[in-house]
Amino acid sequence: MYTRPMYKDIFVDSPNYCIENKGLRVHAWVLMTNHAHLLLDTQGMPFESIVRDCKRHTSKATYKAISENIQKSRDWLNYFFDRSGKYNSRNKNFQFWQNGYHPIHCWKKELIAPKIKYIHQNPVRAGFVNYDYEWKHSSAGDSVKDIGMVKIEKLDWWI
Repeated sequence: MYTRPMYKDIFVDSPNYCIENKGLRVHAWVLMTNHAHLLLDTQGMPFESIVRDCKRHTSKATYKAISENIQKSRDWLNYFFDRSGKYNSRNKNFQFWQNGYHPIHCWKKELIAPKIKYIHQNPVRAGFVNYDYEWKHSSAGDSVKDIGMVKIEKLDWWI
């Protein structure tokens, strides 16, 4: 799904909005072609509410962008999202994300460091790049190239 730049930009806008307006803090992230990983915490608003809002914004904006663009895959994508939504009573029209999410509570460095490495190594394991910092849609390159697509809050001890 996330192979076109316009859809990637929609994804990046969502956590940035939640950072600015809902107290989200992103410590590491990567956007792959069909999934994303993020290391998050929050200030203020409940974590579940922020994740829900991010997913809602991203799904609606992406669905709208797909519907408004002329591309060969548009009809197929709309059919797929519409059909998925019909089989889930929690949706009104379409389903973009899987229900739920898979949080792992990390409360100390020994747990967080391997998660950050796992997140950043996703594009390497997939064979897209040789080094994690080469993947544009990730926080791995922020310290090397200072791309800063998502406003991450760096952990003082992480290099």
